Amino acid sequence: MSSITLKNISKYICKDINLEIFDKELLVLLGPNGAGKSTLLNVIAGLIDYEGSVSFSNLPVDKVPANKRRVGYLFQELNLFPHLDVSTNIAYGLRIQKQSQDEIRTRVEELLQIMKIKHLSSRYPKELSGGEKQRVALARALANSPRILLLDEPMNSLDYRTSKYLRTEFKTLQKKLGVTTIYVTHNFYEAEEMADRIAVLDKGRVEQIGSSKEIFFHPTEAVSDFIGAPNILTCDYYHRLSFLKSTEIKDH
Repeated sequence: MSSITLKNISKYICKDINLEIFDKELLVLLGPNGAGKSTLLNVIAGLIDYEGSVSFSNLPVDKVPANKRRVGYLFQELNLFPHLDVSTNIAYGLRIQKQSQDEIRTRVEELLQIMKIKHLSSRYPKELSGGEKQRVALARALANSPRILLLDEPMNSLDYRTSKYLRTEFKTLQKKLGVTTIYVTHNFYEAEEMADRIAVLDKGRVEQIGSSKEIFFHPTEAVSDFIGAPNILTCDYYHRLSFLKSTEIKDH
């Protein structure tokens, strides 16, 4: 797969962002609306122009068009083709790349098995639940065997129970596939559950990066305001109260 290096990235609200995402890592971009999270994904995918440099495994990709970067992208709006069944939706990118029918059939079957949606292969999007649509969209994003996977608030429209179930399944799948992944959310608890590391964006800048424990227990002031971290007070001195046993009370 690939590591990702961002150097001095500037676009819209994003200003001079420097960030390293490790090979096979699941990095969560956490921040409020308008912080620049989706913009950063679009930069990595090559969907918009930008200032600065993007490298995959230390190789610059700034001049590489989006369709050559081998990046899978799951947008907030799933945009499944309503007139195509599940199998054909998943196969869409493979057909664009003009792969053979045998290659397409084999890859689609593999993804139907991986995503546990083989029984849905002939259904159309209008016949699917929210969680089922999410699985199909993810299968489509994985169809071209991307070296990098970008997910922009993928669980945003799902109920809590479905979202939690799919997050658990996706994290297991991500580790199994070993694909370098950037996952966007504004929910700290979702980030805590998913991330190897969390990068907190605020006003277009990386405010803090670290493990969920580091972010929660040692937040910067801006991060603390966003995630609502508790005040942790240190104590230099304490005095322990000793309680008398009931027999001792009687003696007194």
